[in-house]
Amino acid sequence: MEFSAKGADVFDLEKGVDSLTNFKRQTAEYLRQLHATGSPMVLTVNGKAAVVVQDAAAFQRLVEQAAKADREEAIAAIREGLADVEAGRVKPARKALKALARKYGIPTADE
Repeated sequence: MEFSAKGADVFDLEKGVDSLTNFKRQTAEYLRQLHATGSPMVLTVNGKAAVVVQDAAAFQRLVEQAAKADREEAIAAIREGLADVEAGRVKPARKALKALARKYGIPTADE
């Protein structure tokens, strides 16, 4: 059993896959390796990926990175919207919704 280096950006399928049976037989060793490397491991059942195990601290970092990426994406979208307002690339919502309704044949309340 061998894991990829801590902090690796790409999951190594050659080193990060093993059977659930082996994991159950050598749980303490696998846990030691998971803690030491921070890398996830895919466990298989009958040769098919069944579950991914990962050190809790590494998982927490992953969750935090995903949340940060979501925040950054939202901030970028807000900035883009504000730039559109500044540049005059906006329409009143009711006008835009009516145009969409006409385009797609959706009846509106005032029809």
